[in-house]
Amino acid sequence: MEKGESMSKVLPLSDSPRSSSEARSPSSVDGERLARMGYKPELKRNLGMGSLLGFGFSVTNSWWGASASLAASILSGGPVLMVYGLIFLAFISVCIGVSLSELASAMPNSGGQYYWAGQIAPRKYARLLAFLTGALNWAGAVFASSSVTLGLASSLVGLYALSHPEFTISPWMVFVTYQLVNVFGLVFNCIHRILPALSTGSLYISIFTWLVTTIIVPAVSNTKQPARFVFATFINQTGWDNNILAFIVGLISPSWCFAGLDVVTHMAEEIHQPERVIPRSILATILIGLVSSLTYTTAMVFSIADYEAVTGSATGVPILELYYQATRSLAGAVGLHVLFLLTGFGCLIGCHSWQARLAWSFSRDHGLPGSKWWSVVNATTGVPLNAHLMSCTWVALLGCLFIASSTAFNSIITGCISCLYLSYSVPVACLVIRGRSRFQHGPFWLDSFGLFCNIVLLGWALFSLVFFSFPFVMPIEPGNMNYASVVIVGYVVYLCGYWYIRGRHVFRVPEVDGEPVIRAKVGA
Repeated sequence: MEKGESMSKVLPLSDSPRSSSEARSPSSVDGERLARMGYKPELKRNLGMGSLLGFGFSVTNSWWGASASLAASILSGGPVLMVYGLIFLAFISVCIGVSLSELASAMPNSGGQYYWAGQIAPRKYARLLAFLTGALNWAGAVFASSSVTLGLASSLVGLYALSHPEFTISPWMVFVTYQLVNVFGLVFNCIHRILPALSTGSLYISIFTWLVTTIIVPAVSNTKQPARFVFATFINQTGWDNNILAFIVGLISPSWCFAGLDVVTHMAEEIHQPERVIPRSILATILIGLVSSLTYTTAMVFSIADYEAVTGSATGVPILELYYQATRSLAGAVGLHVLFLLTGFGCLIGCHSWQARLAWSFSRDHGLPGSKWWSVVNATTGVPLNAHLMSCTWVALLGCLFIASSTAFNSIITGCISCLYLSYSVPVACLVIRGRSRFQHGPFWLDSFGLFCNIVLLGWALFSLVFFSFPFVMPIEPGNMNYASVVIVGYVVYLCGYWYIRGRHVFRVPEVDGEPVIRAKVGA
């Protein structure tokens, strides 16, 4: 059979005419599309647009990310980085969001990036590229969960320290709290029936907390910094002699504020009409993220009374010190921080859902060692429980970095950003190289602007992978090293070894008549 004949047999995966399916339920249409992709439906499609947006924003949670990563951004540029860095990364995130949305609209599948890579990459390299993409995507989700867990653990210990001035924080205290927070996230994600309500509730809690904090802090603060301080003051306390380099390295913080934009693509098998709903959710997440993070950050910087006290807070949590300065009240600071923590726990639950579904979907195609265990959906809980337990174990192990390095938080978010950017770049690069005009797209498609977004994503990914691997502070010592690059390089070496020994023999890319179920008008 000729390749063209094989391709003509492959029905559109995302833009099948609904007019011909009016007599069928949305579930049957979505299920048939998934079957044409080579998978059988296993998850319940019980998420709506609100739940999906809740999942997406609960993970990205830009204003919360700006607050939790304040310790890094306040040293690497101060107000200038905190304000303009967010605007710049919002632009980058739009390009990332458009690129992901176009692919998700054409191929809505829980595998996300690795599935797309396997379908549009040159056939000779499709399986290898899909394997590497899936493994990096899952690692990025695990790093993201670890970063949120560490942010919450530091905040909980810092809150206790604020209430007990005689208390001295030790790394082991944060480490133990980290493990307890990780267990909390694990338990909550085992109850599938509450996840839709929980994700929607997380969105409302986040927006409520953002509004309350953004209004109250500047309203009660006696100090109102001048506009010049907020919009034109650059502060470099990293030890880098070059301010531009310090600013670039510091961009890891606003990058983290928009991390995880792919999370909703991995919920494609739990929602109706994912080819339309997913793009809306991704772009809405970016819009809400920019508005919330920029207004929140600006309000906080205007309200700083003692900059040095914020950067050198004994709590280890700069935003907690800022709340205390503004309210001049322990009760006020604690109250605001409790809301901050509630938002963070919503983010944690979303991250755990994300990593579990990634591990599960990747294991369906035998991408992980022990896939036969990780690919099982638990009949009692309705979630991929085994995959969830395995991913949480890796989150627990990553917590050990906090013992090794005082800049562990920065290293973990660097690992998160780097792995995710790599996973985005592979399918997008394949799309650009193949030619967008040859791609059978879904209902969301932006033509020339989409190509522009693809190029920006690839350029920024390459740029950030280099500069985000630099040390965060100088001079370099074993205790402040950026260990993310070491971990990532070691992981990639492991992946290549595993691929050669076993992965190439067991990992699969769904096929029809011996060809990938690719979404292209012309075969590879």
